[in-house]
Amino acid sequence: MRTDDFWAVIDRATADRPASPAEVAERAVADLATRDPEEIVAWGHHLDKVMAASGTEDLWAAAYLINGGVDEAGFDAFRGWLIAHGRKAVAAAVQKPDVLANVVVIKEAADTGAVFAAEEVLDIAARAYEQATGGPLPAGERPRTRPEVADLWDFDNEDEMHRRLPRLSALFLEPPD
Repeated sequence: MRTDDFWAVIDRATADRPASPAEVAERAVADLATRDPEEIVAWGHHLDKVMAASGTEDLWAAAYLINGGVDEAGFDAFRGWLIAHGRKAVAAAVQKPDVLANVVVIKEAADTGAVFAAEEVLDIAARAYEQATGGPLPAGERPRTRPEVADLWDFDNEDEMHRRLPRLSALFLEPPD
């Protein structure tokens, strides 16, 4: 499966109407479930590649700030939410996570405490495969999709957060001394 084909599934799930990540996942599952099982597996492999490419320290730090702390599963779910917003959103956030400070709902979250997570996006291939075949998605070797926790810089270090993610820090942290 080509990258464009992977993102086309997400694009069709969001076309012509705003959708929550849960709705995007439902629409993507319905789309994929009509396809050949090998194509569904290939879509799932491509999702793993997107997760691996987006598994950066600074994006994890951004998710940590925005969601008030996230563990490994929380970081995965945050990236599921991001994927539901499409290719451009993922690319921009991976390249420079601090751009997330420009997203209206994230700005509002500084006041509302909203959390951004969409585990259901991560299960699209498994659910589509089960609908199409009646069985579970075949297990395969999966790439590492995030850094090891022990290798991360200290996300509770506010000075480092302000240095690496100044705009998000301005929204979610007290100003530095």
